[in-house]
Parts: sequence; C-alpha cells; structure tokens
Amino acid sequence: MSYQDALDYLDAHASYETTGRIESPTLERMRSLVAAMGDPQSAYPVIHVTGTNGKGSTTQMITRLLMAHGLTVGTYTSPHLERLNERISVNAEPIPDDDFAEQIAAVADLEVLTGVRPSYFEALTAAAYRWFADVAVDVAVIEVGLLGRWDATNVCDAQVAVITNIGLDHTEFAGPTRAHIAQEKSGIIKPGSAVVVGETDPELVQVFREAGGASLLVRGDDFDVLEQQLALGGRMVDLRTPTTIYPEVFVPLHGRHQADNAAIALTAVEAFFAAPVPGDIVSEGFAQAVMPGRFEVMGHQPLVIVDGAHNPAGADSCSSVFFDDFDPAGRRLLVVGCLRGRDPREMLAALRADEFDVVFTCTAPSPRGLPADELTAAARDIGCDDLAQAETVEEAIDMARADAMAEDAIVVTGSLYIVGAARPYLRDVLR
Repeated sequence: MSYQDALDYLDAHASYETTGRIESPTLERMRSLVAAMGDPQSAYPVIHVTGTNGKGSTTQMITRLLMAHGLTVGTYTSPHLERLNERISVNAEPIPDDDFAEQIAAVADLEVLTGVRPSYFEALTAAAYRWFADVAVDVAVIEVGLLGRWDATNVCDAQVAVITNIGLDHTEFAGPTRAHIAQEKSGIIKPGSAVVVGETDPELVQVFREAGGASLLVRGDDFDVLEQQLALGGRMVDLRTPTTIYPEVFVPLHGRHQADNAAIALTAVEAFFAAPVPGDIVSEGFAQAVMPGRFEVMGHQPLVIVDGAHNPAGADSCSSVFFDDFDPAGRRLLVVGCLRGRDPREMLAALRADEFDVVFTCTAPSPRGLPADELTAAARDIGCDDLAQAETVEEAIDMARADAMAEDAIVVTGSLYIVGAARPYLRDVLR
C-alpha cells in the first residue's frame, strides 16, 4: 500500500454526514481491532488527555517534558492542520509516509481478516497504537478525539488520566449540561489511573472523584498557577505542584490560559513519575513547547496571527489574548470562517468581532463549512459594521492584506480548517 492508498483507504471509511447523538455507542469494533493486533496499546504506559479546551496544548507540553527526561515519547493528537501524519508522532517527529502506509495497510488487512469495518478515526487510532508498539516508545501521550468514554482512544488503560476543563461543546453528542459532559469525559479514568483535573467547579470535580481512579489531584487545591506575567514570546509563570514550587518558568505560548495548561501538564508528569521534576528538566521541556495554529504569529508589519479557536470557549480565549496581550497601533482586522453545528453569532460574539475594524468572512474548507454569506449575516446581526466576504480563506487573507497598513493586525481564526489552509498560504505569501 502506498501513502496515497492509505489516505484513500481512510477517506473511504469516513462519514461526514454522520452527526448527532449516537444512541448505542460502543467500543467493540475498536476492541476487536486492537485485540487482533495483540493489544499494542498495552505495550507501554499511557497518559490520556481529555477536556473541552486546552487538551492539545497540554498534550504537547506533557510530551516535551517527558522528552526532556530522555524518554522516547509517542504522541497522538487530532485533528491535523496540514498533513495527516501530524497526528501520530514520536519525539515530536511525525510518522514517515512509508510507516504510515504500512500501519494503515495492517489495519486494512485486519478488516478483511476479522470482518470488522473501522471508522476513519478508529483505523487511524489503531494505526497509532500499533506504530508506537513497533517503535517501542517508553510512554504514549494520547489526546482524546471526542469526549472520552466512547472515544476510540479509550481502549487503553491510562496510568495518568488528565481532564483539562469542561465546557459546553459537542452537545450534539452529550449533554445538555456540563455535568453530563464531565460524566462522559470521566470515562477515561481507570481503576489504576492517577487523575489530574484542571476543572475547578466542585460539582464537576465530584464527578471525577467518583469515577474510581487511584488518586485525584485538582487545580486550585493540589496544584495551581501562583503568578504569571506577559513575557516576550509567551508567559513567565510560577507553578505549584503537590510536591514543589517551580518559579519563573518560561512558557513560549500566548495567553493566560496556557499557564493553567502548564500547571496541569507538569502535575501530570509528576504523577507519571510519582516524583518531582528536576528544575532543569522543567525549563528545557517547556522551552521546547510549540503549538502550531494556536495563537501563532505568522508575520509582522502588519502583524498576522492564526488561531484554531473552534468553539465559543476557544474563541473567548483567542479574543482575550489578542485584546489583552497585543496592542497594535493601527486597526484590527478579522478573517473568520466557521463550521456548521455551532451558533455563528455565539462564536463571533466570543471573538468580539464587533470590536474589529473590518471583518472578512469566508467558507471553511470542509464539507461542514458554514457558507460565507450565512456568517456575514450573523456578523451583521451582532453589530459588525464593516464587512467583506470571500469564498475561500486564501481570498479573505488577500483582501485583508490589501486593506492592512504596516501598523495593523490581522487575526485569522474560527476553525482548525481555516488555520490549516491559512498557514501554508501565509508561509508562501509572507516569505
């Protein structure tokens, strides 16, 4: 099987039309698939990460801290921005095309052998677990795709289970309350799991307390951010874990919320080792943390920022970072596209779109992309006065750049699909 054959196989197993609550969710297909592989997900310890927002950044920070210890670390994330290989990596290097094709071929062979037809995400997850076993990683950091309990990744038994926070997202699958969503996310907690919870709502913490893990560490009680301040290229933070206070740790990511993610990540790594993390390892690990597409500065004069905010909570974080931490001398220009299934008015309000001088709407490059004219109407409804519309992300970026002066700032956001298309285009036009 070639790399293109592997991509074609996955596409043939995708169902973009299947949305909404699944009445009888099951992990049986996934369990059958990994059992036929010899349960590769049991060949190494796993740190399993879920949460409404922040799980991607937290996963990357955990990975870098473990790498700084000298471990070989497998990391599984979703979605990707530009290439599917980004989702499966070892020591932050994406899986090579040949290895990717080999792993997907193994899944395809097992489909024929067992008669089990996996979904796109199940096939990809099984391939990741199998490759990590083949490479013999020391530990895998696995990011949940959706919620937790019935997610394809949840065939593993997590040594450390991490919950970043709980918000009202994916209510078409679970809900309607945050407590319902917490219940679904608590499904990654296993009897032997050390549980690290970034959520601070006592009612929701109780859900995780009752999930049956071996231990529970909660932000605000057992660990926290003591101090943080804006620094060039990120934040300078003082972190408290159950064992240690770590002063003046530089986290090269933008936004106050990244300090909380750093505290969660560091506590998870302490829980994994059941010991404090040496200060030099903490400094080295966080210094290497990168999160492409999360408030990423792509250019200057004008300032160009991309952010993969894809729900109201993420949009609120994006706007808070932009308006609180950045103060462009000129105008503020917004390029935005969204997916169907979210209230575009709620997304735009969270982005504070009405505070931008010009809003450029576009259609996200996805089968679920909200048409630009519908997004324009939503922007007008919330009070945006100066609006321009484009069909593609690239066209919207061109319009914004043509309108911008050197002292202005352009923010490109609204969906990871938007950012996935914007990044390579901006690299090309800004070089």
